[in-house]
Amino acid sequence: MLPAERHRRIRLTLARQRVVSTEELARSLEVSPETVRRDLVTLEGQGVLVRVHGGATGPPPASGEEASFEERLDTARAAKEAIGAAAAGLVRSGQTVVIDIGTTALEVARALPADFHGTVATCSLLAAAELAGRPRVEVLVSGGRLRAGDLACSSERARAFFADINADVAFLGSGGIDAERGLTDFHLDEIAPRRAIIAGAAASYVLADATKFGRVAPHRVCGLGELGGVITDAPPPKGLRSAVERAGGVLIVG
Repeated sequence: MLPAERHRRIRLTLARQRVVSTEELARSLEVSPETVRRDLVTLEGQGVLVRVHGGATGPPPASGEEASFEERLDTARAAKEAIGAAAAGLVRSGQTVVIDIGTTALEVARALPADFHGTVATCSLLAAAELAGRPRVEVLVSGGRLRAGDLACSSERARAFFADINADVAFLGSGGIDAERGLTDFHLDEIAPRRAIIAGAAASYVLADATKFGRVAPHRVCGLGELGGVITDAPPPKGLRSAVERAGGVLIVG
C-alpha cells in the first residue's frame, strides 16, 4: 500500500473514532508498527493529528470552540468508559460523591457499582437521571441555569449549592488539561461552581481522555496543585505527567 493511501485511511479512522492505537492501525493497514509510527510522525507534521503514547488522536479544536454534545458523545467512547470505570473504582459506599458535567462524567455515574449506597451531588441532569432509579443512592441536583445538550446546571445557584457540599471525592469534567495552565473549560458560568466543588471536596480528580492533553480552553478553573490527580485512558505526554506529579497529584490510567 502506498504511503498516500495509508495516510488517507489513518485520517478516516481518526475521523470516526478520534483516538486510535498504533497496533490497531498496523493490523488494519497490514503493515508493521514501525511503518505506522513513521506515518504518524509525517501526519503530525502536517497538523493532521497529535501523537500520544501508543497511538494518535485528532488535533484539538481551537481553544474557543467546543464540539457539540452529540459529537462529543460519540468521540472516544471506549476511552471514556475506561475512565468512568477507573473513577468509580475509587468510590466507597457511604461516601458523598460529586459528579460534574460532561460526557466522561456521565460514564462515572453509569459505572458506579450496583451495590453502592451513598450520596451523589451533581450539576448534570443526565447523571442525575442515570442514578435516579437506584433506591440506595440519594441524588442531589444543584439547579441553576440549564445548558442544552449536556443538560448542565450552572450560575450562582449552582455555585452556592456546591459551597455547602462537603464531598469525599469529586470527579470533574474538563475542556483541557495543560502543564502550565492547569484545568480549563469552555463555559464561563460553569467555572465558579467547579471551583466550589474543588474547595469542598477532600479529593478532586479531573476526567480527561487523551484528546484533552495540552488543550487550553478559554476559561481557567484552577492550577494542577489544587487537584488530587488526573484519571485518563492513556499515559499523558512527559511534560504534563511531570507537572501533575510535581504538583502532588496522581495519574490513574483506566
